[in-house]
Amino acid sequence: MARPRQYDDDLRVRLLDTAARLLADEGPHAISTRRIAAEVGTSTNAIYSLIGSKNDLVRALYDDGFRRLAENLAAVPVTADPLADLYELGLAYHDTAIARPHLYGVMFGRPVREFEPAAADLELSLSTLQVLIDAVGRAVDAGLLAGEPEDLALQLWGMNHGVTSLELAGALGPPEQALPLVERAMRAAIEGFAALEAVPAPRR
Repeated sequence: MARPRQYDDDLRVRLLDTAARLLADEGPHAISTRRIAAEVGTSTNAIYSLIGSKNDLVRALYDDGFRRLAENLAAVPVTADPLADLYELGLAYHDTAIARPHLYGVMFGRPVREFEPAAADLELSLSTLQVLIDAVGRAVDAGLLAGEPEDLALQLWGMNHGVTSLELAGALGPPEQALPLVERAMRAAIEGFAALEAVPAPRR
């Protein structure tokens, strides 16, 4: 008979979620194995077995956030309408942040100064941006957008990141009020870039 597993993936997820919440709410000093274990109702051995040291814990938060983002972006189908695809990718990015705001803070806020992403961590994070660059490239190839795909993708991401961060900060009101604002901002950005394709460049 196989031995039952003492620790499982569900416990790992709860440990990471708790660590991210404590980090966002109280700062780096709250990230201790003893505190996290107590919050979850387990032992520090669970953290060491499933994740590792404090630095490993922050790295796991960083990677987990980008892994979730990558999975959600990958779930967006590629259709015959590249502009609609860009909008859906924007929603997937936004929804990922709203679902796990504490992880989002670790991904982009660098709340623990000592943590430096390794090459593999950066590769994972950049892979999510590449999904957007590729989608913009399809729109450029279809003649719907004009410009360098990487430049346009960075601008679209910057807009989405900014408005999503405002929503997370409560600056856009309650969720039922904030979401329509975010959706309109994303549509306006995409349609604005598309409209520029139809406008002749000004003469110098």
